[in-house]
Amino acid sequence: MTTDALPRRGPLAALRGLLDRPLASYYLLLSSSGLLLVIGLVMVFSATSVQSYAASGNAFFSVSRQAVFALLGLVAFWAFQRLPARTYRALGTPLLVVAIVLLVTLDLLGVVPGARLGPVHGDTTNNLWLYLGPIELQPSELAKLALALWGAGVLAAKGPAIGWWKELARPLFPVAALVFLLVGYNDFGTMVCLVILFAGLLWAAGVRLRVFAGLGAVALAAFALLITLPGFKYRVDRLTSFADAKHCDPQQACYQSLHGLYAIADGGWFGVGLGESRLKWGWLPNGHNDFIFAVIAEELGVVGCFVVLALLAVLAYTGLRIARRVDDPFRRLVAAAITIWLIGQATINIGGVVGLLPITGLPLPFISDGGSALVVTLAAVGLLASFARAEPDASRALHGRPPDRWVRLLWAPLPPLPRTRRKAERTTEGRR
Repeated sequence: MTTDALPRRGPLAALRGLLDRPLASYYLLLSSSGLLLVIGLVMVFSATSVQSYAASGNAFFSVSRQAVFALLGLVAFWAFQRLPARTYRALGTPLLVVAIVLLVTLDLLGVVPGARLGPVHGDTTNNLWLYLGPIELQPSELAKLALALWGAGVLAAKGPAIGWWKELARPLFPVAALVFLLVGYNDFGTMVCLVILFAGLLWAAGVRLRVFAGLGAVALAAFALLITLPGFKYRVDRLTSFADAKHCDPQQACYQSLHGLYAIADGGWFGVGLGESRLKWGWLPNGHNDFIFAVIAEELGVVGCFVVLALLAVLAYTGLRIARRVDDPFRRLVAAAITIWLIGQATINIGGVVGLLPITGLPLPFISDGGSALVVTLAAVGLLASFARAEPDASRALHGRPPDRWVRLLWAPLPPLPRTRRKAERTTEGRR
């Protein structure tokens, strides 16, 4: 048979062949999250180097701190990747209890001796951090992972009974509402992210549409109440400035959003160059955190933004692929909730930067500066990696794979010493 007679495989067939491999989900998850983490460290250094040098004389001050949190996050990733499924179920309730205690501590001053709230940022009073000595905590980030694990455990245990309101109302809805209120009082954006995560849990569990309709009405009423609370005027200002951008004061409510758009416009297709952003020098508030996508757009242009969006799309596809392919209902629910949480948070962040959504102050996963968010995000990705290894094809491939070369060298029996070998040879000849 000649080579012309052989069937030719197109790029789509080759891609399908790669995706059909047993460990495709695992490697896609590692590559997409790893590249996003590297891009985040590079962009945090670019966004903070000038101000860090002006403040402390060390341009690497902020990025070195972020690198430490990245290492802690990688340790959490490795640990969560190795835990069995029954441990994840057992962790749900303790993590949720710890998150609720920390959130109550955040809302009620003086509960924990030595604890204090974080500093005020800009014109907002939504202090989000607890300082327990040298340890800086953001309890709302822990609440995301805790709600995903605990809620998935409750829904998986109820099984088909989730079709009844009574089963959902005990204890899922009251506990989730408590977490939403504790988070939303100080951090409205994170509460929206938690609601998206919770909706993803219910969607993956197969809850009826009329339940979603009822919960949606309740959520809208709660949103309106939290936005109009006394002492939170900045929330109303953000919403009104987004709804009526033409008449918004460019020096007050619209300052951050306008300068974010200026940065995007300056970047063009290919950007002004890595590290060459000018608006990050005090003109763009929170350019290292919730508006870091504007710095990416200015320095790397549309191409850089497309790379970030493509990696997030790969992460979304991989997470939902893992949720579809695992057999355990608990793992399926957790994988869907984590994926929808990360992609929903990224969508809200990027939508606020480009002017399609109101600004909420949510960080961009993997990329924005922030220790608690990065550690919890990498721990959640470790969960997804564990579930990817638990796919039926992946599990069979891992169990049937021969040990690595260094493992064979480590555990192979050592050859006998030369003197012992000669003695054994003489003994054998004497027996003959």
